[in-house]
Amino acid sequence: MSLASVIRSEQKLLLPTYDRHKILFERGRGVYLWDSKGRRYLDFLSGIGVNALGHGHPAIQKTLKRQASRLIHVSNLFFHEYQTELAKRLTQISGLDRVFFCNSGTEAWEGALKFARLYARVQNTNGHKAKWRILALDNSFHGRTFGSLATTGQAKYRDPFAPLLPGVSFVKFDNVDDLKRKFDGSVCAICIETIQGEGGVCPVSREFLQMARKLSEGTGALLILDEIQCGLGRTGRYFAYQHYGVRPDIVTVAKPLAAGLPLGAILTTNRVATAIHPGMHGTTFGGGPLACAVAIEFLQTLEKLMPHLREVGSYFRGQLESLKSKHSCVREVRGMGLMLGMELDSGDTAKFIVNELLQRGVLINRTHETVLRFLPPYIIERKQVDHVIRELDAALCRIPVPENGNTKKSTTARSTR
Repeated sequence: MSLASVIRSEQKLLLPTYDRHKILFERGRGVYLWDSKGRRYLDFLSGIGVNALGHGHPAIQKTLKRQASRLIHVSNLFFHEYQTELAKRLTQISGLDRVFFCNSGTEAWEGALKFARLYARVQNTNGHKAKWRILALDNSFHGRTFGSLATTGQAKYRDPFAPLLPGVSFVKFDNVDDLKRKFDGSVCAICIETIQGEGGVCPVSREFLQMARKLSEGTGALLILDEIQCGLGRTGRYFAYQHYGVRPDIVTVAKPLAAGLPLGAILTTNRVATAIHPGMHGTTFGGGPLACAVAIEFLQTLEKLMPHLREVGSYFRGQLESLKSKHSCVREVRGMGLMLGMELDSGDTAKFIVNELLQRGVLINRTHETVLRFLPPYIIERKQVDHVIRELDAALCRIPVPENGNTKKSTTARSTR
């Protein structure tokens, strides 16, 4: 099918939930994608962090073919051989004890919120009202379902669907004093993205996360970390919280877990697991044999890639910092490992750069209006980083700037010398 025919069909048949670039991708290999016109693109977005091993990874393809010929789905009323093996690997790398498998990040987050309320109710032995309030962060993003939206600290996502889940209060991002003010004995959970993704690639500080841990431990509330985007190697460690010396009660993961297949997981402690018994939670598709087999292969491959990921991530950040010193429109470079953001001086500037890089065959996106987001596959090499830096440098030199009421391209007006 041609791009034009696909667009016409979508306009008639699909709900208009996406503002797509007019590109029809047909195949991928490694860190590259090819469109219907045969043009090649360097993928530094990796499906918003999903294709962490790039496209067509041989180990993933081999596992897919082998398992698809054996068993794709079986009800969770029965056993298959991969869930416990995958859970064992996830608990070993996370330091947590138990796992629930689901389909997506937002489903994992919904389950985590349920478990927090459930745990508080089970622990309530004095007849008083159980803890039920949830503290979330301004600027956060946890997904598109009702509970996830209720804990998302951006009004543009929440307001069209109000009223949402009651009992949620928002804390100013990374503000320890505000966290202390809003935390009390009625709180059942503190909910944090260790690094905010949609919020502009913003890591919380060590002081803030450690205070959240201290407060929650003091009352028996749960610390829930959303690592759907920043977990599973993205920051150079298996989980971003491992940079902070903090162990959560619940952590949610998804995006790269099954290398492109839908799979999410809730990881938690034995303490929280004591509140859960059969029939309280479930899923039809989550944790099927095909997705779990692929996820095991992903984690095996990830273990070998971790040193490379850290090295190339450090190099990439250094190169982005060099552009910051050159271009005055660059406000800040943030992130860890291969989850990096470059904040520019306006949303229009960021939009221009994303489109300019697209024309140059480089895929990124912008988040929080002004931030260029880089989530490349873990298999990238320095030469690909260098290519992106050259193209980004060229794009930054072409930002339209007003002069005498007109707009023209400038190679120097936005750069410092």
